[in-house]
Amino acid sequence: MAERDPLTAEEVRTNLERWEGWSGDTSRIGKTYQLDYYTSIKVINEVAEAAQRLQHHPDIDIRWQRLRFSITTYSAGAVVTPLDFTLVAQIERIASAHGAKTAP
Repeated sequence: MAERDPLTAEEVRTNLERWEGWSGDTSRIGKTYQLDYYTSIKVINEVAEAAQRLQHHPDIDIRWQRLRFSITTYSAGAVVTPLDFTLVAQIERIASAHGAKTAP
């Protein structure tokens, strides 16, 4: 399977089970972290570098004590692909390194 091939609903579910707090369907996946504003900016900067290397960029929403990432592969028709989960792994690594917790 190529990195930008759409995943089936079952493949998305199976992949989501591997990552705490991530949810979604075949069109988009996302997660909200509990994190202070200043640390959120650090996380965003590091995720931006990882995303640039992958040439795959998440949608990002920052609020008071909340940082949300939302991911879809626009270049494949706004569906979830293996590339989205490659980015999830990078986001999880970076967020964890900064002490981010899954938002309740």
